[in-house]
Amino acid sequence: MPSSLLSHSLRPSLISSDAAQYVCKTCRRNTASYRRTRKMLRVKQDPSFAPSTTEKSEHIIYNPPPSAPNVYHTPPKFLPESDPRRKLHIEAAAAAAADAPQKSTSVLAAIAAQRAASQRKVADLKPIRPIYEKKYHLTQDDVDEIRRLRMEDPKHWSRLRLAEKFNCSQFFVSLCVTAPEVAKEKEAEADVARAKWGRRKTEAREARVERKKLWGQEA
Repeated sequence: MPSSLLSHSLRPSLISSDAAQYVCKTCRRNTASYRRTRKMLRVKQDPSFAPSTTEKSEHIIYNPPPSAPNVYHTPPKFLPESDPRRKLHIEAAAAAAADAPQKSTSVLAAIAAQRAASQRKVADLKPIRPIYEKKYHLTQDDVDEIRRLRMEDPKHWSRLRLAEKFNCSQFFVSLCVTAPEVAKEKEAEADVARAKWGRRKTEAREARVERKKLWGQEA
């Protein structure tokens, strides 16, 4: 009930003993105030975490948690060669390895092992494509004929058609003769296509060109 609705006779005085009952219990101030909380949280730093005054160089700090002493708590790396606890470490490791359950093979692992055993070896597999053997059957007359056909009509006698006609590779045709007119036309078509690119694609292509420049360079 709001205090404004109470009459002065019903309102308890601050000096009276009924004032504590009138005040809301959730509004009372607890003993753990801000100052006391900060004071309790001021924990002194452990000396082992402070910079060492005896060690002049970097070193390993071994600071185990406070507990009952146990010979297994100290790692073997920190034990001297003559320490008898090294033998205890070796015996404990051997006992743990002996008591460890043997790894059982699952059904899926057994099926995979059977399939691997039934599959043929890589050396016994047949090649997907026929084995390509280099041919050196073209003579100087054939090379001259390739050049003549390519220079007369480069659009009709493309590298693919010449390679099929003379039974050679397109790379060999490009070594024999080039067609600058066809290259210029292809470059013009590529420029028209590049003009339609957006900003992101243009930047990506420029970045790829820069990466290609670094391929042959040493790191």
